Amino acid sequence: MDVKRALTRRLVGATVAAGMLASAGVGTALAGGPPGVGFYVDDHLYRTVGTPTDFSGTGAPDSSFDKIYALGVGLMNVAEAKPGDRDFNGGRWMVLEVVWAEGVTPVQFTNDADILAAASGQNPSLWINPDPIKQFECPVIPLRGAHAR
Repeated sequence: MDVKRALTRRLVGATVAAGMLASAGVGTALAGGPPGVGFYVDDHLYRTVGTPTDFSGTGAPDSSFDKIYALGVGLMNVAEAKPGDRDFNGGRWMVLEVVWAEGVTPVQFTNDADILAAASGQNPSLWINPDPIKQFECPVIPLRGAHAR
């Protein structure tokens, strides 16, 4: 009887442990999973973890967000700030769509200064839509040794 009781306890313990591991995995998946390469800032790649936050429509002032420029399919986004910058807003982001001019082949930018320069002048190669696609929060983690050429 004691052997049967001990086996039952082990089986119940293993089932509970498996359930806890499964629920932790679901929580990680919902939170965006482990850090992945996210975007460029000042010619360096940064990792991030996707979060389910959405500040769109909350009335938060635009100044409380840093801009991320969405360059389009197949291209990595570019952000204007990173941890350590004086004007960094702690990982609160406003995503702005980059619209390429007719006949212009989209290219990978790696810093916001180049994007802003391409959007200005007499013949801009792109336009930045001022209406945010999304406003959210996520961490910014430097990717060591990942510098744009």
